[in-house]
Amino acid sequence: MPPIIEPTMSALIEIVTDLPIGTNRAMLHFLWMLVTGSLLPHRGALFPALQSTGIGERAVRRAWQAFHSGMWQISELMVAWHSYMQEQQSWQPRRYENYAALAIDTTPFWRPKLQGLRSKYYNSVAEKALQAVILGVTARIGEVNGKRIALPQSILRVHPKDHSEKALKQALLKRIGRTLDPLEIMLADAGFGLKACHEAQVERYLIRLAKNTTARGNYLAYAASKRGIKPSKGPRIRPLSRKYKEKEIPPTPSDATCSWQLTTGETITAHSWYDLVRPDVAPHPQADLFDIFAIIDPRYDKPLLVATNVKLQAQTVHALYTDRWPIEQLPLAAKHMVGAHRQFVFAAETRHRLPELVILAGSILTCLAALHPKMPTGFWDRNPQPTPGRLRRALAGLPFPQSYPLPERLRQKKSVTDHLPKGILAHRRQKQTIEVILT
Repeated sequence: MPPIIEPTMSALIEIVTDLPIGTNRAMLHFLWMLVTGSLLPHRGALFPALQSTGIGERAVRRAWQAFHSGMWQISELMVAWHSYMQEQQSWQPRRYENYAALAIDTTPFWRPKLQGLRSKYYNSVAEKALQAVILGVTARIGEVNGKRIALPQSILRVHPKDHSEKALKQALLKRIGRTLDPLEIMLADAGFGLKACHEAQVERYLIRLAKNTTARGNYLAYAASKRGIKPSKGPRIRPLSRKYKEKEIPPTPSDATCSWQLTTGETITAHSWYDLVRPDVAPHPQADLFDIFAIIDPRYDKPLLVATNVKLQAQTVHALYTDRWPIEQLPLAAKHMVGAHRQFVFAAETRHRLPELVILAGSILTCLAALHPKMPTGFWDRNPQPTPGRLRRALAGLPFPQSYPLPERLRQKKSVTDHLPKGILAHRRQKQTIEVILT
């Protein structure tokens, strides 16, 4: 038995043990199929992928049944996976000024030909919105053996009555507003927006801004003369310069500027503006205030523009927001590494369950790769990195270890099913009767 099987099976067993008896063993087979990348050679087809793991035809049917109609929720599996990682004592949250990062993001699973799917997501290649199953993901950022890891905490689906991406982001922010821990800061990209964060009453956030973002001071602007309408809002703050009709508009002088040097030798410069309000908000003592930081890194062409409502140092702001990048890896490890970028499930529940399990499988591969010794792809891989792709290659083609000792709870449920229809006869689909109305 290859040595990589032991830690992989240990993690999968910990995740599914508390599920109902019978369902837990079937879900163990299903998760093994995902983490071994069996979907890749079968182009996303579930039944051939399950059969390639060597579990037998009946076990394949049980795994499919547990997947599409089993009594489980992705939140249960997420909690079990988080508990397993904490038991390993290798995953530790990354903290700055005693604050930990909680990153949020939305990710699409493209289904352009799926009938009845109403949710759409913008595709930059097609330059238009395409049909997709959209999920909202929250993840805590930590590290394992010096490698930054995003550990997913929850997955949110679109609302059954409002399938828009905007509604999903609002629901995600409202959930964060209710569940954010006292020493956590929410990290989000520019797609969420300052106004949405304020409406959701997120207590602590660090959000990226568009390069043409403006703000206002929380005091009335100075009136140049007694004529005309008196100012009702604060002076406009423009963090970055911009062009309008071939005329450059200079940025507003910053309230503070600081520089520091990274361990790699680059010098980072940050310009700060404090106690600002949104452009549509009038000055008020109870207004939602925030600070803006324009961080200039010589390795990138454009500055990083972020806003936060927590009083932080510029170095902390830079370190916190750059810790958001691991959440962008979750969809990559989930789709192309596992082979689920191509899906063939159509029911209303399974079209969401498969992407949820795929994100969990990508997280399992990423964390296990960082927990255990590095595995080179071949003799040419002289400096291997702990990546999910290398771990998946080591697991690729391995059958399910039938001889691995399983806990007593992980067993087949001995239910009487001889009287039930099997195969195509068990389908609940019926022909629709069309009533003819004579006039």
